[in-house]
Amino acid sequence: MHHPAWMSKKLEKNTVECLACTHRCKISPSKTGICGVRKNNNGTLELLVYGKSIATNIDPIEKKPLFHFYLGSEIFSIGTVGCNFSCKFCQNWEISQYPKLLNHMPVEDVGETLLPEDVVAFCKENSIPSIAFTYNEPAIFFEYAYDCAKLAHENGLNVVYVSNGYETPEALKKILPYLDAANIDLKAFTQSFYGKICGGRIEPVKKTIWWLWKKGVWEEVTTLVIPGENDDPDDLQQIAEFLVAISPDIPWHLSRYHPCYKMSNPPTSLETLQQAYEIGKKAGLHHVYVGNISEPERENTYCPNCNTTVIARNNYTIKNSLTNNNHCPYCKTIIAGKFPQSLPDKGDLGG
Repeated sequence: MHHPAWMSKKLEKNTVECLACTHRCKISPSKTGICGVRKNNNGTLELLVYGKSIATNIDPIEKKPLFHFYLGSEIFSIGTVGCNFSCKFCQNWEISQYPKLLNHMPVEDVGETLLPEDVVAFCKENSIPSIAFTYNEPAIFFEYAYDCAKLAHENGLNVVYVSNGYETPEALKKILPYLDAANIDLKAFTQSFYGKICGGRIEPVKKTIWWLWKKGVWEEVTTLVIPGENDDPDDLQQIAEFLVAISPDIPWHLSRYHPCYKMSNPPTSLETLQQAYEIGKKAGLHHVYVGNISEPERENTYCPNCNTTVIARNNYTIKNSLTNNNHCPYCKTIIAGKFPQSLPDKGDLGG
């Protein structure tokens, strides 16, 4: 579905500058930006995938991953085709890189029609409290995400971004009133990785992480740890120190890599993930997690003061021991996050 991509600016000779992401593509008539879904139609930028969802699911919110936001609740996940990055390890590459694949249908014909009112109505009818824009990069379908988010807030729903953090300041300021939480990928801490592996720059991502936290959006950060690429202890130490400098309360998710798309490095070892976990904790982060591998002890939330397990996790089964005001039940330390007390435990791990 063609829709005005109003997060843009007209230039001379019918060229348009896209303001949705930090690439700031200057797009000539009949051309698209790097993402492949924002097209210049005779001097007007159009979003080709407005209301065209390629993937929808009802997920546990922990799958995003968000471990400190609406604990144990469900979230409605949606995404379109296209992406502003070209990560060689992308697990959703058939979706994200679709516009760059040969012999496919036009992007505007891919996916089911799911307009903002449809998204909100589905969540209301099924008592799902939150919507996540995920699978690909929400920055590239900004106008669709914005309209969904605004309507969601009008109906008392939460809005979540799962993002590579490459939004422009203009786009972030526009979505801010309707954005409740975000999980941002911090894929490495070197420009060489971002340039060679992802097709982007690291500095805008760092600024996004800093800005969202300072503006009060609940934020968690994920790093996919890839052997031989971004698993150097010094690099991981820099990520941990960067996050601690913003706030030690930012949860850091260390995710296990598996070979995918254009990258065939071996899967991340448990030892590497354990080492990364210890780096994060020793740097001063209160909440570090290991994912994509069975490691229950490193999925739990521990009180940063007395180290008691306050939230126990095993896959998506959760035992919450927090008091009604989000305090540790033993030493009364506040556990950072947004944990609505109306949500019951999802299962019982015992203890």
